[in-house]
Amino acid sequence: MNKSITLIGMAGAGKSTIGKQLAKLLDFKFIDGDLIIERRINQSIQNFLDQHGGKEFTKIEEEVLLSINIDKTILATGGSAVLSDTAMNFLKKESEVIFLDVSYKNISERILNLSERGLVRESNQSLQDTYNQRLNLYKKYADHVVINDGDIDSCLKQLGLLLETF
Repeated sequence: MNKSITLIGMAGAGKSTIGKQLAKLLDFKFIDGDLIIERRINQSIQNFLDQHGGKEFTKIEEEVLLSINIDKTILATGGSAVLSDTAMNFLKKESEVIFLDVSYKNISERILNLSERGLVRESNQSLQDTYNQRLNLYKKYADHVVINDGDIDSCLKQLGLLLETF
């Protein structure tokens, strides 16, 4: 398989964890979009959000995503990547986009400290509100949906079966 893969989903969906494992299995490069953004802004995403807000962050995130050379790559995006239509259309053109779908119950158990997570949201927006707002966007941009409510191995197994169809 030569086509790159972009993983999308909520914070806590396992994009980085699954992405690293998948890249090893396929002998692809692994790119963590959030790490590239943190290097570019020279601070944590949460610090940037606290200082500049979500609108400013999503502009930078879009620029970073549009600048990535996706070639035999597994890209783990930040959960807010789907807020940029431009970036997502670029990623859909350059790769297969897979939505790692995790139930709200599991997301809420995985994200223990919302104020430190670097989650783009309105100041009065709950995790549940953010989840509900983004769910349709993840589905809109996904070429494929893989449920990741179990362990890493079961998700990788589902991905392996999916990749056989490419």
